[in-house]
Amino acid sequence: MPLTRIDIPSGKPPEYRATLRDVVYETLNTVMGVPDDDRFEVITEHDPENLNISSDYLGIERSAEAVVIQITLNEGRAVEMKRAFYAALVAALHNRLGIRREDVVISLVEVKTENWSFGNGVATYAQG
Repeated sequence: MPLTRIDIPSGKPPEYRATLRDVVYETLNTVMGVPDDDRFEVITEHDPENLNISSDYLGIERSAEAVVIQITLNEGRAVEMKRAFYAALVAALHNRLGIRREDVVISLVEVKTENWSFGNGVATYAQG
């Protein structure tokens, strides 16, 4: 059900990208209850001139290694769960990849269930 898009600076090795995808999915699975094997992930690498992330918005000092994680998922999760997810994801990325906590930007985009089609032109979760 979630569609994860991750934007990173170019030049990261395949192992980094694989671990990044795994960490995001594992955190979605354990904290948000995303089903096993529900993985739809896109990583896009960008040259510095094509990845413009504010270096000091809201007083948070971000480096040129900052990443943006945007996750589209079904609506309805409590704010407390989202906060727990943000904290767990940033901690896991820091612990497993050494990404600075300040360098992780996360955006959750919530949609109604009828906004998904996982193939065959079928509104997979639409009711009725």
